Amino acid sequence: MALGLTVTAMGAMALAAAAALLAPGNAHAQAAPSTAGWPTKPVRIVVPFAPGGTTDILARAMAPELSRAFGQQFIVDNRAGAGGNVGAEVVAKSPADGYTLLMGTVGTHGINRALYAKLPYDPIKDFAPITLVAAVPNVMVMNPDKAKALGVTNVQDFIKAAKANPGKLNMASSGNGTSIHLAGELFKSMTGTYMLHLPYRGSGPALMDMVAGNADVMFDNLPSSMAQIKAGKLVALAVTSSQRSTALPDVPTVEQAGGPALKGYEASSWFGLLAPAGTPADIVNRIQQETAKALASPAVKERLMAQGAIPGGNTPAEFARHIDSEHQKWAGVVKASGAKVD
Repeated sequence: MALGLTVTAMGAMALAAAAALLAPGNAHAQAAPSTAGWPTKPVRIVVPFAPGGTTDILARAMAPELSRAFGQQFIVDNRAGAGGNVGAEVVAKSPADGYTLLMGTVGTHGINRALYAKLPYDPIKDFAPITLVAAVPNVMVMNPDKAKALGVTNVQDFIKAAKANPGKLNMASSGNGTSIHLAGELFKSMTGTYMLHLPYRGSGPALMDMVAGNADVMFDNLPSSMAQIKAGKLVALAVTSSQRSTALPDVPTVEQAGGPALKGYEASSWFGLLAPAGTPADIVNRIQQETAKALASPAVKERLMAQGAIPGGNTPAEFARHIDSEHQKWAGVVKASGAKVD
């Protein structure tokens, strides 16, 4: 009898303890374990384009800085395809634990929602913005031999050549719907020219064909083209920003070089870190803070600006507002250009 009473009492105590754990005041503590020890293993930065492009360059510039700051490896993982959608989907569907990040772009988070009939992710609902890493102008480049053969030394020469050879010139890009693609589409629509679009799986492969003479023109992100421009393997006709780039001060803007038809032309790109939606806010804030520190350091800042990039480092809230405003802007450009991807 005494034994039976003891067991009953123990059972009651266990039930009371379980009830206490399930009480509203304790539910959050059970559902949200501490993230103070993060990271305890390597962190992956997914780049949704092939190696060699600006997205890849920026991710590889930030990875060692974050590795030093957190004492764990930040590893770049290239997942190219569908204008950045393949890599963005990988991150959107990854656990929200801080171990998978995306180097997002104006394409994945500003353009694609308007360009693609159906996306495998929601650029707003599926991500937690961390910070803008850099903004860059695009640059209109040609293969020097191609330019010489067409008699092109400036933007107006190119417009004349394109109009004299409708459909015979081609335009390389890093993929359908990327900022590089749309910068060219905007140029075409404003000048009334037609060029065949050649989409690649990133700037790297596209630049290889440009240097080889297999493509005629490209509106590439400036950092990925800079080395080829300096080496004389590509010639820069103009930058696509509203002002000249300090990295190429002698190169005019498209608006300056293109005449009345290109008045108001502007098509810059940006790149930033994002995490899957639901990633703990303290992890997001810690990554933002360390990224901002790195971007403000003289060594990193000088390296990025030498390639034509303007370092970022804004807060998650500021970056979220930037993404929203960029979608509104590019939705209009996509509609005006008539570009659409099924």
